Amino acid sequence: MSRCEMFFAPLTESFIAFRKACDRWNELCYGRNLKRFVRHCVEQYPEAAELSQEMIGSWCGKRDTESNNSCRARVYVVGAFAKYLRERGLTDAHGPNLPQKQKCKYIPHAFTEQELANFFRACDEIEVKANAPIKITRKLTVPVFFRLLYSSGLRTNEARQLRTDCVDLKHGVINISASKGNDQRFVALHDSMLKIMRRYDSAIKEHCPGRQYFFPSLAGGYYRESWLQYNFQQLWLKYNDSRASAYDLRHNYAVENVNRWIGDGFDYYAKLVCLSKSMGHSTLESTKYYVHLVPALAELIEEVSGESFDDIVPEVDYASF
Repeated sequence: MSRCEMFFAPLTESFIAFRKACDRWNELCYGRNLKRFVRHCVEQYPEAAELSQEMIGSWCGKRDTESNNSCRARVYVVGAFAKYLRERGLTDAHGPNLPQKQKCKYIPHAFTEQELANFFRACDEIEVKANAPIKITRKLTVPVFFRLLYSSGLRTNEARQLRTDCVDLKHGVINISASKGNDQRFVALHDSMLKIMRRYDSAIKEHCPGRQYFFPSLAGGYYRESWLQYNFQQLWLKYNDSRASAYDLRHNYAVENVNRWIGDGFDYYAKLVCLSKSMGHSTLESTKYYVHLVPALAELIEEVSGESFDDIVPEVDYASF
């Protein structure tokens, strides 16, 4: 082990423990990027015995292949790590200067009823040609996993990393305690989804007894992003020609909820707040994004309230989405 490795090992361990205790740790993003930063430092500065500004600058600079937002996501944890060490007198280095946020104007795929029917038909048609555990668990898991995304608005990582002790199958409630941000929230399952989840739970127990995650991989952990992308794209393209992503199911959940407000005679602000809390948005700005995707709602708001749409729902700051 190099001198640099010996220096970093206890510090990263204590930093991670601290962030977890504060409920501010995301292994998928923070853990991966911290490991990459440390590996870079070990390779480039094998004899280093402290964190320097040069080490931070050499890894945190914006790359030609990155957008501002992807660079910010990659280097954020390094800034938090440097701050943690600085507050304890273990370095004089400061975190990187983060590039300015870019406005993201991604428009999610607008699913048709036929496309969704095609997709879930493909999920249900998964075949098990050999009595292999990986084939059996895929057939059990995939149709339930994507129906949960569709019916609940969960983020894809929230569903993948969902722990069994966070799923109340008696009352039909999911506890999301740590995801994007730090706010805990509870998501109520539709009765039909609850029945599906109960059947799945009984079936998967036979193949993964004592599992920690609700959707367990055979290795005992949760499924990776690559598993999600592979299964969605393969099944989506079986009967559909358009381009879509698994995350668009979350967008669809939001837009479908907003669509239901049309013609109801409603308190739109209260509904915005409820939808925002259900989806785990840190601000209403993110939820307003979906309102702008439903053109008919603008006319309805003006008709009901006498105020213009932009007065009630200001232009969205896409950078917060």
